[in-house]
Amino acid sequence: MESKRKPFLIKLAVTAVLTAMATVLMYYEVPLPLMPPFLKFDFSEIPVVIGSFAIGPVWGVVIELLKNLIHLPMTQTAGIGEMSNFITGSIFVVTAGLIYNKFHSKPGVVLSTGVATVVLALAGIPLNAFVTLPLYANVLGFSTEAIVGMSRAVNPLITDKWSLIMWGFVPFNLFKGIIVTVLTFILSFPLTRPLRAIRRKAGLKT
Repeated sequence: MESKRKPFLIKLAVTAVLTAMATVLMYYEVPLPLMPPFLKFDFSEIPVVIGSFAIGPVWGVVIELLKNLIHLPMTQTAGIGEMSNFITGSIFVVTAGLIYNKFHSKPGVVLSTGVATVVLALAGIPLNAFVTLPLYANVLGFSTEAIVGMSRAVNPLITDKWSLIMWGFVPFNLFKGIIVTVLTFILSFPLTRPLRAIRRKAGLKT
């Protein structure tokens, strides 16, 4: 009984630590040049991805959910931003985690997060077109036309809903994924042994 309980406790402990790190990093967000001003970048996905590598993609989703729930009282978007962050973050960490489970190596880190970046950018197209933007209009009364106008002020290529998605959301998700890929790869050097030790204690293949 004790041997079965220990891996679960290890996963809970790792989840708690990485959730705390991700939550703190989520508050340090910055706008990006030529991007719509409401799209702000932060580094909070890095602990989530590391969690997905260390204890599995399901727990990566748990960390993603917890950091957004903790951030929810500070929301300026009626929770829409946090919902979108949870969905896109979950897509990224599940994709990366599933691939990494097959390739436990530094090239596997790049492969998993690189593929996850492409999947994120593609999945973000219908998500933003049919979920996020309509929610902003229906819940906050912030129409797509208003968002387009705001975005056009920083990027003249944005003239309508679909150019907003192609020249706003897609580049943002690609940039986010690339930064997470690069930094996770750099961190993989000092974290290789700890990750293997955690996976072993958590009952996962190393």
